[in-house]
Amino acid sequence: MLSAMSAAVLAPSAVRAERRQELRESFDVTRVEFFLESLDPAHDGVTIAQLSDLHIGSGVPDGRIIAAVNALNAEKPDLAVLTGDFVTTRWDPYERVPQLLERIEPQAWAVLGNHDHWSDAKAVALGLRKADIGVLRNQHTKVNVRGVDLSIIGIDDSTTKNDDVAEAFKGTRPNTSRLVLTHTPSCAGKLPAWEDVLCLSGHTHGGQWNVPKLTQGVYRAGGQPWFRGHYRVRGNQLYVNRGIGFGRGTRLPRINSEPELTIITLRAAREQPAR
Repeated sequence: MLSAMSAAVLAPSAVRAERRQELRESFDVTRVEFFLESLDPAHDGVTIAQLSDLHIGSGVPDGRIIAAVNALNAEKPDLAVLTGDFVTTRWDPYERVPQLLERIEPQAWAVLGNHDHWSDAKAVALGLRKADIGVLRNQHTKVNVRGVDLSIIGIDDSTTKNDDVAEAFKGTRPNTSRLVLTHTPSCAGKLPAWEDVLCLSGHTHGGQWNVPKLTQGVYRAGGQPWFRGHYRVRGNQLYVNRGIGFGRGTRLPRINSEPELTIITLRAAREQPAR
């Protein structure tokens, strides 16, 4: 009788523990398309997987990062990009950066975030390179995708005033396939206007606490009008990823702003079709 009673008591507890673990490791997979007149026709249908704000260490359970990397690989994208804040403080385990990210299978490129600079930017960049992830700091690279070059332009973090947009764009050509990576969304306002580029960023965690109208008002008041999802900014396009770090089971909760892996499809078209 006692054994049966014990099992009846323990079973709900085990279910709750399993559910808590699922919540700690959960994230959304968001699929978006971007229509770019400047995109080379050869790049129509190219897919890019974006992760941001991993906050490895105290900011997120390792299991969520491992699950996100596994999901990224399962999508088999043409490219992977990571838009900053790999750690949170100088006390976080820098050695976990390559250990967790070396599993990424497609060629990958990254920029640094404000927390990386506030911690140890050199150590973070070294860890990324150990994981065979290219780090772009106010520079660009050309990646051959489907036989045609696609320029990836990496702008260093603007929150810590390490950005140099002109230097990053130097040598790139308008009306070609170009993708901009930068951590802080407000940097999109500094890009060359009306050049039909796509900029990918993170930083905001989608507002972290996303309360309709209130959160948007707070960000606007702080000079950060773009905090989640898709925007058009001075003739360019911006996507703000909600990030993977912070959330259930960590020190800062998320409200209406689930962690996110973004799967992006590029489309060569004059404008996005009406929906």
